[in-house]
Amino acid sequence: MADKHPSMAPLFSQVDVTTGSQPHTSMNPVEEQGELLREMLTAQDRTNELLEELVGAFSAQNKQRSAELGQWKKANPELSRNCREAAETLSQVQVEYLDRLTEDVRDSQDELVYGDFLINEFVDRYGPRLAHLNGVIQVLAQLGSGASPSATQQDS
Repeated sequence: MADKHPSMAPLFSQVDVTTGSQPHTSMNPVEEQGELLREMLTAQDRTNELLEELVGAFSAQNKQRSAELGQWKKANPELSRNCREAAETLSQVQVEYLDRLTEDVRDSQDELVYGDFLINEFVDRYGPRLAHLNGVIQVLAQLGSGASPSATQQDS
């Protein structure tokens, strides 16, 4: 049986991966491994130091933000309670909206899977409204967090 493929040059060849600029030291392999492990440990220690600095910076930033939010809530207790109520109401609206969205998906499942136009139409119809509603709810919930709804009912 004749070979159908003409002879090809080898795809792989030997590559020398040793360092050409540094002469081979007289360290034995155990010493070389020890030196390599020390270098890795030094690099890991530096990485840990940098991570600790990042955590400290984020922590300080978060504390500052929490303090400012607490001051705002203290200066605007009624508005904070109103934000919480609005967030709860909009959360119910969001649940209803998601219910309609999922019903629409169930009703047009095959068309959505196989039709680019329909999936684009669906995303255009529901996507921005859902994203904006979620953003508004998050802001209101954050501004109203800690404000108890029972305190609002007692004020009424």
